[in-house]
Amino acid sequence: MIKDTIVDGFHNAPHRSLYHALGMTEEEQSRPLIGVVCSYNEIVPGHINLDKIAQAVKLGVAMAGGTPIMFPAITVCDGIAMGHTGMKYSLVTRDLIADSTEAMVRAHGFDGLVMIPNCDKNVPGLLMAAARLNIPTVFVSGGPMLAGRVNGKKRSLSSMFEAVGAYNAGKINEEQLTEFERKVCPTCGSCSGMYTANSMNCLTEVLGMGLKGNGTIPAVYSARIELAKHAGMQVMELVKKNIRPRDIMTAAAIKNAITADMALGCSTNSMLHLPAIANECEVPFDLDEVNAISEKTPNLCHLAPAGPTYMEDLNEAGGVHAVLKELEALNLLDTSVMTCTGKTMKENLEGVVNLDEEVIRKPDNAFGKTGGIAVLKGNLAPDGCVVKRAAVAQEMLVHEGPAKVYESEEACIAAIYGGKIEKGDVVVIRYEGPAGGPGMREMLSPTSAIAGMGLDKDVALITDGRFSGATRGASIGHVSPEAVSGGPIAYVKDGDIIAIDIPNYKIELKVSAEELAKRKAEMPIKKKEVSGYLKRYAAQVSSADKGAIINQK
Repeated sequence: MIKDTIVDGFHNAPHRSLYHALGMTEEEQSRPLIGVVCSYNEIVPGHINLDKIAQAVKLGVAMAGGTPIMFPAITVCDGIAMGHTGMKYSLVTRDLIADSTEAMVRAHGFDGLVMIPNCDKNVPGLLMAAARLNIPTVFVSGGPMLAGRVNGKKRSLSSMFEAVGAYNAGKINEEQLTEFERKVCPTCGSCSGMYTANSMNCLTEVLGMGLKGNGTIPAVYSARIELAKHAGMQVMELVKKNIRPRDIMTAAAIKNAITADMALGCSTNSMLHLPAIANECEVPFDLDEVNAISEKTPNLCHLAPAGPTYMEDLNEAGGVHAVLKELEALNLLDTSVMTCTGKTMKENLEGVVNLDEEVIRKPDNAFGKTGGIAVLKGNLAPDGCVVKRAAVAQEMLVHEGPAKVYESEEACIAAIYGGKIEKGDVVVIRYEGPAGGPGMREMLSPTSAIAGMGLDKDVALITDGRFSGATRGASIGHVSPEAVSGGPIAYVKDGDIIAIDIPNYKIELKVSAEELAKRKAEMPIKKKEVSGYLKRYAAQVSSADKGAIINQK
């Protein structure tokens, strides 16, 4: 154990003196030291309850004979950061979280870890750190928010953003807008639909790094506290058996995660985070394989914003494991993979039952024969782009229309609210990619404005930035190469015809190769002046199709 090199022996007396300064007894020093990485803060609704989760984890560790030691990790609330320069600092925190966690663990020599994340970049950042550090680790999140209720219907944060669009279009009044504001987010927790935070927490279960229920038990349920205690106890079992993250997050586990992603209808942001996690596990990730998996994986869930059900409904239906049970019956999973329970996925799925076949559809009654996410390629996105197919209206799966081009999210928002977007348009937002943004802003405001104005069945949006998991409609992000790298999206002009064919995974800019070459010679690439961390990030970050990872060369 780590303590053998840091705590034991006369030469480690200085280290022990510092442990005594913490009030740590000799008995505590003699036990495995378990780092409890707690992302608690007082600004993110999904994290305001994590202090209670951490205390439960610490109790579980102590009950099982370990010494828990808590330290923090940061996170950004994408909802609060949305629509302004703060969103440039969301994706970039994923690497800050991984790097700072690595530094804390290596410096202080823990024997095992319990990670307590909840929101969008916090979960993948800590999964990346777990793979990099490769010491026994269990994840337990803070859990999802309960759905709000407005006019007798369940609602969530995406409903709030769409209400702003409806208000701007004169469809609701100020009093109705205020009612949404007060009611859509009724509890602590990660926002209540299948957005990025909940997508990644669900996939943590599939990857084998979280116990059953980690992705779905609501934040306010007492069962979440019990789960945290069990996570604290379970990490001690992993320490005893020396089961490590890279024993769990194998190539087969990553493929299982893509498969479950398709069935659940997860956020497109998973196509940024899974490649980044795979990179830390030193496992290859082929974006082209996503469509092959999608072709044979039915979409079994339509959680908000794709449909009327929420995380609390998925939990009552049996949670992520009930979805995996349906996929197991189709032979779509490698259930021999090891998990943090110390058992295989197959063992974990014994006795699991789908308790609500409307929330988790049977394959013969699936919402779609193919998965929830599609990767499109063509001359506009030679290296690919991503769309949440499960949230696209049937009439927009194939669409062709004239481009309306904007150099930033703000310019696009002004055009939408100014009534400049018309039915049939293909809105293009560029210079918002990982390096060009920089930070690859998440754009829930424009997509929600269009949906709120009733145009989501008539207008497509395309960007080298990314969209929120709360987005619905033909919202196509992660266009690679991005504009700042000289990708074709940099040379689109107003009025160019863009053809989208989601069922056939194609996206085409109907401009000749000769004309594109001419534009490349005439249209300069635009680079933004940035400083501080964003400047370093822009210089080092990869393209979106590679997971927007920090290049290590």
